Amino acid sequence: MLMLIILNQDKPSQVIYNFMDSKGLDNWYVVDDRVMGGLSKGNVKLTETGNAIYFGDVTTENNGGFSLLRYQFHSIDVSNFNKIAIKLKGDGTPYQFRIKSDKRQRFSYVSNFKTFGNWETIIIPLNKFTPQFRGRKVNVQNFKEDKIEEIAFLIGNKIKESFKLEIKSITLIK
Repeated sequence: MLMLIILNQDKPSQVIYNFMDSKGLDNWYVVDDRVMGGLSKGNVKLTETGNAIYFGDVTTENNGGFSLLRYQFHSIDVSNFNKIAIKLKGDGTPYQFRIKSDKRQRFSYVSNFKTFGNWETIIIPLNKFTPQFRGRKVNVQNFKEDKIEEIAFLIGNKIKESFKLEIKSITLIK
């Protein structure tokens, strides 16, 4: 379920990444289906206002169909938080937001969301992230970890499409 809210500044929060504050794209990487022979192409760049734009084209040719924007970092303790808030502007396309408690684990915890073409705050409860590997649910409980080491945005709607997602910040909240 998608929730739009204004963040309460009185509640505890921890910024995972704010593009305007960081002034860069260090440790952000695009991984396309090309690693498996596909032909999709994603890119990321900073806007003049300091946000990130993740954009490109996804194609199902050569058994392709996805592009992923990934950020890995040292462990962040999430035990005092129960949601992630993502400030973004989408293009009306469905995406996935993914987290990993250990960047070496093969599966990700996944939450799907749809964008509506304007600035919005996507709120995702941590316990609603489901474990998946290559689009299939794995036999692990929903996210109940006390740390995260990777976040990612994925587009993979099994159709040929262009995409554009502008991202301002990703924050842990209570």
